[in-house]
Amino acid sequence: MDRRHARRVIGFINAAHVIDHMHLLIFPTALLGMIGTFGMSYGEMLALSLGGFIAFGAGSLPSGWLGDKWSRRNMMAIFFIGIGVATVLVAFAKTAFMIAAALTLVGLFASIYHPVGTAMLTSHAETEKLGWEIGVNGVWGNLGVAFAALVAGGLTQYVGWQVAFVVPGLISIGVGVAFLAMVPDIAVPKRPGKKAADLPRATVIRAFAVLALVTVAGGIVFNATTVTLPKVFDERLTGLASSPFGVGAFAFAVYTIGATSQLIVGRLVDRHSLRTVFMPLSALQAPCLFLAIYAWDWAMVAFGIGMMFAVFGQVTINDAIVAKYTDDRWRARAYSVRYFVSFGASALAVPLVAVLHGTGADGGFGAVFLALAIFGALVFIGACFMPHRPDEVAPKPAAQPAE
Repeated sequence: MDRRHARRVIGFINAAHVIDHMHLLIFPTALLGMIGTFGMSYGEMLALSLGGFIAFGAGSLPSGWLGDKWSRRNMMAIFFIGIGVATVLVAFAKTAFMIAAALTLVGLFASIYHPVGTAMLTSHAETEKLGWEIGVNGVWGNLGVAFAALVAGGLTQYVGWQVAFVVPGLISIGVGVAFLAMVPDIAVPKRPGKKAADLPRATVIRAFAVLALVTVAGGIVFNATTVTLPKVFDERLTGLASSPFGVGAFAFAVYTIGATSQLIVGRLVDRHSLRTVFMPLSALQAPCLFLAIYAWDWAMVAFGIGMMFAVFGQVTINDAIVAKYTDDRWRARAYSVRYFVSFGASALAVPLVAVLHGTGADGGFGAVFLALAIFGALVFIGACFMPHRPDEVAPKPAAQPAE
C-alpha cells in the first residue's frame, strides 16, 4: 500500500471524526440561546434531538453494509456533503418540527462515519500501530465534541444561533469536495495476519458478549455526558461561567483534557492485552459520576475531567475489540453492528435526561448522575470478564546482534 495515500486517507478520516461529533453536538450548546426564541424549556428543546440520535444508530447498519458492498470512499463523500447540508438546514428551521426534522437528517448522515470511517482507518493503519491510530482518531473525534461546545457557544452568544449551524455546515461541504478530489476510489490490498476464524470460538464469543454489555451501558453514559455537559456547567459553575461562551469554554477544556485518554489507551493496547488496560480505566467511571452528584464549581470541573477521561478512553477499547477480533473483509459490517447497538442505546440518554433533569432534592442533574453511575458500574463489571489474550499484542522484533 502507498503510505502517502494511506496517510492522506487517515487524515481525512480524522477530519471526518471531528465533523461527525461536532455537528451532532452543536445543538445541545446552541439551544441555550434558542430557548427564548422558541419559548420551550430545556427538556422540551433537548427532546427535539431524539430523532437525530435514533437515526445516528439505526443508519449505521445500512451504512456499514454499503461501505463493504459498494464503496467506503463514496460513502464517506456522501457523509461530508450530506451532514454539511443537513446542518445548514437547521439554521433555517422556523418551528420545533422543522428543527427536529433537520436534526434527524444530521443524525442520518452522521451514522455513516463510524462503521465506514473506522473500517477505512483500520484498513490503512500499520498493523503494529493500530491501537495508536485508533487512539489518535478518537482524540480528533473528541476534539469535535470540544469544538462543538466552544464554537457553538461563541457563535450563539456573539453572532446568533443560526450562524452556529451554518459555518460548520459549509466547512463540512468544503472538506467533502476536497476529499472527492484527493482520494481516489481504489481497493485496499489484503494484508497478512491472524484471522478471527483462527481464534478459539469461546474467546471470540466472550469478547463480543463483553462488547455488547459495555457498548450499551457505555453508550448511554457517553451520550448523556457529552450532550448535557454544557447545561451541567451552566447550572453548576455558578461562580465561574455566566454566558454561553463561558460555559462552552469550560466544556471545551474538559473535553480536550479528557480526550488525551484515547492517546494513552491507544498506546497501551499496542503493548498490553485489552483486559489489562480496560479494567483500571473502567474503574474510574462510576465513582466520578457518583461524586458529580454533589460537585459544584471547580469540583464539578475536576469530576467532569475524570468522567470524560474514562468515557472517551472506553471508546478506544471498544473499537480495538472489533479491530482485533474481526477480519477486514467484513469489518465495516462489524463496526456497523457495534455502533448500531451503541448509538441505539445512547438514544435512550436523551429521554433519560429529559425525564430525570429537575427531579430529586437538587432540582437539577443529581438524579441523572446517579443513574449514569449505575451504568458506569456495569461497564466495570463487563471489563472484569474481558478475555485475557497476551497474543493480542504484536511481538516486538528481536534485537539484531552486534557485529
